[in-house]
Amino acid sequence: MKLSRGVEWATHSCTVLAALPEERELSAEALAEFYELPSAYLAKQLQALRRAGIVQSSRGKGGGYRLGRPANMISLLDIVRAIEGPEPAFRCSEIRQNGPCALKKADCKRPCEIAAAFGKAEQVFRNALAAQTLDSLISEFVGNASPAHLMDMAGWIREKSG
Repeated sequence: MKLSRGVEWATHSCTVLAALPEERELSAEALAEFYELPSAYLAKQLQALRRAGIVQSSRGKGGGYRLGRPANMISLLDIVRAIEGPEPAFRCSEIRQNGPCALKKADCKRPCEIAAAFGKAEQVFRNALAAQTLDSLISEFVGNASPAHLMDMAGWIREKSG
């Protein structure tokens, strides 16, 4: 399954927003700077996250983004759905009803076996994403990061957050 770059960018942005002190925010430009991303494209991902309630935003001088709920209440599936939408990755178009050996619509009483197999696989994938919270992902990162890198990040966040 291929997910867009927007999912990666949105998830990384959420991890940075989770590190913000309470009542602080980061602008879309600052988040784009942190990862050297195009700010206009990242802003679209942030807006999708805002519509999904994953982040909150404020306008004006010092405005920006912060998480909309605690990191332990945001799953990776929440982020994927915000960016990619809720539709399944595999969409059966019933091609078994086409061609010289086509099945009649009336004979298609059960779901297509191929669609069913892909549906089962996608459900396992979605369950794994639903089980992984942003908080648990950050805990893994902190456990694997060097203290120097964590200090660099904390300093940057302090400097850029308003």
